[in-house]
Amino acid sequence: MANAQVILKEKIEGLGMEADVVKVRAGYARNFLIPQGKAYEASRANLRHVEALKVSRARREAEELSVAQELATRISKLKPKFTLSTGQGGKAFGSVTNMDIHKELEAAGISIDRHAIELEKPVKKSGKTEVVVRVHPQVTATLTITVDAGEEEAKS
Repeated sequence: MANAQVILKEKIEGLGMEADVVKVRAGYARNFLIPQGKAYEASRANLRHVEALKVSRARREAEELSVAQELATRISKLKPKFTLSTGQGGKAFGSVTNMDIHKELEAAGISIDRHAIELEKPVKKSGKTEVVVRVHPQVTATLTITVDAGEEEAKS
């Protein structure tokens, strides 16, 4: 099979980041990557320009890291509270899931992917619980949530 070397202009999932020199199938390079402007051929002249791309990549990654650290600080300062209804025996009805935490963060003006909230299992007991939020591959924040148990009124 024919392979070709290309230099990526942008991040492509499963392939690499910008300024990476990667080997791909010749048809993929010729029919998709190069016409879409996502990569260009790895000729000698183009390989000299890789350094400029690496500088812009380093600048972008540093900026993303600083934004992620600032976002992690904002998340750590939040103290969301949730109320669960409980029955006579103290058994909780429902639970606090990562979707509930995500909605609370959205209400506070913090927009993150809900899958970044690492909750092992839904919280069903009252008290304080620490939840890890992965903001960036290198940055995590610890969010402390408080779950209160509200009494369910008996129906007569």
